[in-house]
Amino acid sequence: MDLEKHPQKPVAPAEPPAIRASDADRDRIADILREALAEGRLDAEEHAERIDSVYRAKTVGELEPLVRDLPAVGADGRPIARPVSSSSAYGYGPDDPTAPAENLVAILSSSTRRGRWRIGRKTNAFALFGNVEIDLTEALFGQRASVINATAIFGNVEITVPQNISLRGSGTGILGNFEVLTLEGDDPNAPLVTVNGYSLFGNVEAKPKRGKWVADLHNRLRKHLGS
Repeated sequence: MDLEKHPQKPVAPAEPPAIRASDADRDRIADILREALAEGRLDAEEHAERIDSVYRAKTVGELEPLVRDLPAVGADGRPIARPVSSSSAYGYGPDDPTAPAENLVAILSSSTRRGRWRIGRKTNAFALFGNVEIDLTEALFGQRASVINATAIFGNVEITVPQNISLRGSGTGILGNFEVLTLEGDDPNAPLVTVNGYSLFGNVEAKPKRGKWVADLHNRLRKHLGS
C-alpha cells in the first residue's frame, strides 16, 4: 500500500547568535550621542538616558537602536565607522607658521588640555612635581605635523592621541620613563604628532586611546572656526 505523502514543512533558519559589544563599539556609539547633544538633536536628559543604556548594553544589537534616529547612522541603521580611509577628510588649515608655541606648565600642580581644541605646530609641556595631561582625541589639527616637547622632573606628562594618526617620539628617561608608542597611520595624509623630550625621576608617556578616531576633520575645523 502506498503511503500518503505529506509535504515537509520548511525548517526555519536558526537566528545568528547576537554579537557581543566591545568597548570600542560602546565608545563609538557614545561619540555619536555626544555629537548629537552638541548639535541640539538630543537634550541633556535624553543624552543621559542613552549613555546609560550604552554602557549597560551587552550586544551590538542593543547599541544600534540608540543612534538609529541620528544623522551619524547609515541607511542600514548601523553606526557609521569612525576610521577614515580617504585623504579628503584631512582638510588642514589655516596654518600659521609664525604662531607662538603653546606652553603647559605644572609646578606642584596639574595642567590639562582636552576636549575640542586646536593644536598648533608646537606645544611645550613642563612638569615639576606635577602632572600635565594632553588629550588629542577630540583636537583639531591646523596642520599635518605637530611637535610636543615634553619635560618631566619628578612629575608626569601624559599624551593621548586618536588611533588613526601617526605618532613618533625621541627622548630619554633618566631614572625615569620615556615611552612613546609608535603609530603609522594607514592614510599618508593623517596627522603626525612627534613627542620629544626627557624625564628625570619622572614619566613621559604618549599612546593612542582605543576607540578614538580622527574623522571629518575639515567639517569640524570649519565649524570650530565659525566659517
